[in-house]
Amino acid sequence: MPNTFSIIKPSENPQQTMDVVVYDQYGEPLNKSIACERPLTVLLNWKEVVTLMTLGSRPEALVLGYLKNQSFISKRDKLQSVIIDWQTHSAAVLTEENIERVESALKKKTVTSGCGQGTMYGNVMQQLEGYQVPQTRLKQSQIYAALEALTHYNDTYRKAGAVHGCAICQADQVISFVEDVGRHNAVDTLAGELWLKGDTGADKIFYTTGRLTSEMVIKVAQMGIPVLLSRSGVTQMGLDLANQFGITTIARAKGLRFEIYSGAEKIDFDVKGNQ
Repeated sequence: MPNTFSIIKPSENPQQTMDVVVYDQYGEPLNKSIACERPLTVLLNWKEVVTLMTLGSRPEALVLGYLKNQSFISKRDKLQSVIIDWQTHSAAVLTEENIERVESALKKKTVTSGCGQGTMYGNVMQQLEGYQVPQTRLKQSQIYAALEALTHYNDTYRKAGAVHGCAICQADQVISFVEDVGRHNAVDTLAGELWLKGDTGADKIFYTTGRLTSEMVIKVAQMGIPVLLSRSGVTQMGLDLANQFGITTIARAKGLRFEIYSGAEKIDFDVKGNQ
């Protein structure tokens, strides 16, 4: 992380949930919590790029991860500051890096199937052409250990629902976990953290509660993470890209059950009688 880089927050991050009174099917009142969703407009050197819908728990990591994953920025040593202003619902990233390519990249925007906000750009797939993530083997017992460790998270989901959770795991340890209204926001936040730390994804597992669509697989490939784990399903394009990038893809993962959609040859089945 550059020595001169600064994060400026005029105010605290907004609340994640709020309490409301609802009524059940019999007209009886119930006290519930709902997730607080809010817009955050991202500006790069004061040029508007996109508006994300987010919980706002770690906005600086979210916007940096988003811009990095879209290939709008790539040099950490050129970063100057991130200014988060919840009064104007904006996040301004200032960099000394040349960003002239942003204008042309925005013209090639493709809206993806992600909930809340999900956009990938035409030049991203060109940059990933022929790319393969680092290859690694994984034990069946490691999958179970990661799933067990992840049961201690999802605080916002348990309290209010309506959010997705994503995590980066290493062996049976959860390195970082984040919840947001969209799974792409959560993965961008983790990508931003990984990038700022200068860490590698080669020995990591990426977990998401959401479905494995094309944009999710692309973002995980950009982080160089070889294993993708989800409690939800996989789309056809997501699977095609996972095979293309060499990502081991495990879905419908909960408790002692999971389905391997790609990379089964890289799994060591070391637990017997789990069915």
